Amino acid sequence: MALDISTWDLACQFNNTDHHTELNGTDRLIVRRGQAFTINLYLNSGSYQPGYSQLHITAETGNAHRYEPNILIPQLTVRLWSVFCAFPALIWSFLFLSISSFSPGVPHLARFVPRCVPFFEEGILDVCLRILDMNPKHRRNPAKDCSGRRNVIYVTRVLSAMINSNDRDYGVVEGCWKDTFDGGVSPMSWRGSVQILRTWSSTSCLPVRYGQCWVFAAVACSVSRALGIPCRVITNYYSAHDTNSNLVIERYLNEKGEVDRSTRDMIWNYHCWVESWMTRPDLPPGFDGWQASDPTPQEKSEGVFCCGPVPVRAIKEGELTFKYDAPFVFAEVNADLVYMLKYNDGSTRKIVNDQKVGQKISTKSVGRDDREDITHLYKYPEGSAEERQVFEKANHQNKLLQEKGNPGLQITIKLSTGIRKGCDFDVFAIVSNNTEENKKCRLVFASRAVSYNGVIGRECGFKDLLNVELAPGGERKVPLRLNYSKYCNNLTEDNLIRLGALLIDHSTKEAVMAMRDVVLDEPEIKIRILGEPKEKRKLAAELTLQNPLPEPLQGCCFTIEGANLTGGSSITEKLDSPIEPGQEAKVKIYFTPTQSGLRKLVVDFDSDKLGHVRGYKNVIIGK
Repeated sequence: MALDISTWDLACQFNNTDHHTELNGTDRLIVRRGQAFTINLYLNSGSYQPGYSQLHITAETGNAHRYEPNILIPQLTVRLWSVFCAFPALIWSFLFLSISSFSPGVPHLARFVPRCVPFFEEGILDVCLRILDMNPKHRRNPAKDCSGRRNVIYVTRVLSAMINSNDRDYGVVEGCWKDTFDGGVSPMSWRGSVQILRTWSSTSCLPVRYGQCWVFAAVACSVSRALGIPCRVITNYYSAHDTNSNLVIERYLNEKGEVDRSTRDMIWNYHCWVESWMTRPDLPPGFDGWQASDPTPQEKSEGVFCCGPVPVRAIKEGELTFKYDAPFVFAEVNADLVYMLKYNDGSTRKIVNDQKVGQKISTKSVGRDDREDITHLYKYPEGSAEERQVFEKANHQNKLLQEKGNPGLQITIKLSTGIRKGCDFDVFAIVSNNTEENKKCRLVFASRAVSYNGVIGRECGFKDLLNVELAPGGERKVPLRLNYSKYCNNLTEDNLIRLGALLIDHSTKEAVMAMRDVVLDEPEIKIRILGEPKEKRKLAAELTLQNPLPEPLQGCCFTIEGANLTGGSSITEKLDSPIEPGQEAKVKIYFTPTQSGLRKLVVDFDSDKLGHVRGYKNVIIGK
């Protein structure tokens, strides 16, 4: 005899809390795959008989998809039913769930996601699901796309394409690497993903302007986590952008040290992408785990701007035939940087330099606000037998032909201490002669503003010494003064200055070079939380910053933002008067936390001369 089900309750408050998805709201069911959830059934008549009574569960994604397992649950009780979420789909957008004892039940709209990121604001999950629904594959064939969402590889690749808008495909963020950001805001101004995602959704899916690599990576990480994909942001220092897939970044310099800008190959001071954790049944065994994907629009893959996912281990082992886009990611961390000196007579010669691509590959440590170095996951130690085997497998001929030698001339760049924006400071070129003969050389020591993506700007300081004499075994220290009055108006928002020192032997025309990027330190934002941090209790953040520049700061404002702290939006307080040199800018901004637990308050200070200065404070909110 069939059970006569009167009503049923999805116990959203209980289930969402148990599945750690309550920050997305408790008005509907949001559960994680692989974990039991509870449904309360109320019967008009009949009684449940263990081992005999059966219930039928139907899960649907709209009209096109249906998954109907017959589930026999011996542990079922009349009032409490625990269901194990083992449906094959990774993500279902609109999941209709009906229960019956072999008879139709009343369908109830719910959301199904296998995992939820903590600290999410209400409504963000819907935005993330909308991103999937707006992707071109879904618009061409919704049934096929929804079916593909059971595959985390497919979903990750879709997100890599949809986070950027370069294909004019309703993507989330539009990139801009110009000096100005007309029609939008500087990528530096974003303090989190929530505002970006809400802006995209509320403007009929128009791309949000503007983003650069860290913005694309942060949004991709947030969306991936919201959709149940474990994800983390990766930063690669001295990252190569190899446009012709030859694993070589070639740069030509003239005798004044000026770089030929005609090539599209670049070395970025740093570049960000994401890694997602998944199995790879499409590849040979041993390549599960972290997979790199890159939503920053650099090169096209299968006709669209996306990259990955590719196993991190495949990059380390030189498996460049593995899906997806292994050669491009391999080049980002392994390309050879070759500098050629173009003499005034038209002849060229290779410059000796020791700058390496793919340094200090980093991510955030688990449970701490510290950098974790993961270079060893991408590369074997330099000079090791394993590294040579990888280069042989990847056919990286440039690296294989390199020979370790002891060049007769050497040059390095040293910095003075306490380099910060607003001060004058010295940098030094250390040149040495390791031969047994006298050397007469030309030393070009230059500094230029540079963007993080390697675009060279205006000069900040320059010295050209035509006759530098070095005795056998001799060394010379050559200073270069960088004055704030000269570099202040040349810097980009990245606050980077690139130093280059080129030493040319007059007799042999041999050349050696050193290069180094200087990051100008910014002032610290002091943050104090006033009041007892409790849920739904008004607090104040007291924010203080001292002007380190020898000139006033105009147009100053502080902005705070924090998930479950500021209501899903940013709060700004402007200062009415300029901040004189050495003077403190100080404000109080009030906010009301909506959820208890460990939260992070992000603070931004903006002005005409300093640009965006960042700070944060971890706050424990009590109940």
